[in-house]
Amino acid sequence: MAVAALAPATPFRLRRCSTLRFFSSYTKSNPTIRPKIPQTLLKPHALPPKFPLPPHSSQHNPRSFCTVISGALRSGEKTKLESVEDLRGEMGDRVGPFRKKLKIVDIKGGPDEGLDRVGQTLVVMGWVRTLRAQSSVTFMEVNDGSCLSNMQCVMGMEAEGYDQVESGLVATGASIWVQGTVVKSQGSKQKVELKVNKIIMVGKSDPSYPIQKKRVSREFLRTKAHLRPRTNTFGAVARVRNALAYATHKFFQENGFVWVSSPIITASDCEGAGEQFCVTTLIPGSQEAVDSLVDGIPKTKEGLIDWSQVYTFGPTFRAENSNTSRHLAEFWMIEPELAFADLNDDMACATAYLQYVVRHILENCKEDMDFFNNWIEKGIIDRLSDVVEKDFIQLTYTDAIELLLKTNKKFEFPVKWGCDLQSEHERYITEEAFGGCPVIIRDYPKEIKAFYMRQNDDGKTVAAMDMLVPRVGELIGGSQREERLEYLEDRLDNLKLNKDSYWWYLDLRRYGSVPHAGFGLGFERLVQFATGIENIRDAIPFPRAPGSAEF
Repeated sequence: MAVAALAPATPFRLRRCSTLRFFSSYTKSNPTIRPKIPQTLLKPHALPPKFPLPPHSSQHNPRSFCTVISGALRSGEKTKLESVEDLRGEMGDRVGPFRKKLKIVDIKGGPDEGLDRVGQTLVVMGWVRTLRAQSSVTFMEVNDGSCLSNMQCVMGMEAEGYDQVESGLVATGASIWVQGTVVKSQGSKQKVELKVNKIIMVGKSDPSYPIQKKRVSREFLRTKAHLRPRTNTFGAVARVRNALAYATHKFFQENGFVWVSSPIITASDCEGAGEQFCVTTLIPGSQEAVDSLVDGIPKTKEGLIDWSQVYTFGPTFRAENSNTSRHLAEFWMIEPELAFADLNDDMACATAYLQYVVRHILENCKEDMDFFNNWIEKGIIDRLSDVVEKDFIQLTYTDAIELLLKTNKKFEFPVKWGCDLQSEHERYITEEAFGGCPVIIRDYPKEIKAFYMRQNDDGKTVAAMDMLVPRVGELIGGSQREERLEYLEDRLDNLKLNKDSYWWYLDLRRYGSVPHAGFGLGFERLVQFATGIENIRDAIPFPRAPGSAEF
């Protein structure tokens, strides 16, 4: 998984030498000023032990400190401050410790579902899901995104801030701060609830808030991608996606892998699937320009494109113009590479990885997985449990073609040796032929696979593999890489690829080559597989597809 790395900020720190240089820069510009430098500033070691100066301390205010000193120098006055301790006492306080905020999952997520906290006075912060007012009591469901469960808050007229509820100021979608006592719930939906003694509205919700209690379609929610995590479905998807990402890093770190950041911008078309697509704000989105998009691009008087209105900002993505439920223009990939490994090692690693992350969500996302099992895909927990517990099946591409030819099922895409397997073929193999068990197909024809895959001894196939899973089809694709320099060069020549463009790739075979293998996993397809979500655009926070980049 990719993680953004930010360059560390360089803090302004006063040390002995830097302090001297700081003052000398002023005395050069105005030699008549001769400030007396406090000795405590020149000798950090002389500071009282109560106020140490760690290398990256942020417990003083360097900007204010500099302002005071420079102001005194400009006016010709001497500073009256005698120590950094004086500065701290007069101009600022220490930064407090970071403390984890109490979440609803911390209250209700334990084995007792909150009963162990009965009698405790707690603070809950979150968003109002529903609000139901009766004559003498008001029930509010509050959710903070930490779990599927809401915290039911019961409030009487004696509660401080009740007037905000009574006046209608607190409504669905509003963010609130609630303090109350945990009590046993009288209802059957939850074991505990919060008896409110104080409520503060943090953020008002406009009446136009689009996510009310009524059910709305996922297509509609895609137009509200910035708000849809507040729903049960997309909140659960977000938490499971996060758990899968965490488990991914955990698996590879535990198995000796090193995480690296690979470039997004590349001149290589490794698998023959590279296509250009346009990202622009020049073409208007109005209906009038639909039939003639080119006419919508601003031009000069001479009829040329007016490039003064063009602004490009990377990265560039490799994509195809596909608007299916299985494809995105922007997606995440997990791509491990194994040194001193063959195709068997590759298949074993892919299998172990998938079983590891699936086991992780079954054990750590039980509430969300129960939700998916009840509302999204019946039986998904059993299906995922089979992935963890059953042995994976492997068969050759040739055997897979024979299996498909023998079936009486009529496919949209005809089957013959040398064809690239389609989703309908893949799903038939794993869902029907092998009863829902994941299947790995290996040794594909070299004509339909990438140039870098290792050629098998038969001269017709390469050491490639695809892992097929129920509902999704292909989830993982990998291969043993061609480590033999002469074979790789011949393959590049046959495909009429410029070897000069792959000089560094050939160098890796020229200098200490070893057998190696790897695979790629589309992370959003993994999220689909783990949650039962049918459309891949619902497996990522802000989906990017052709013609769709509103957020």
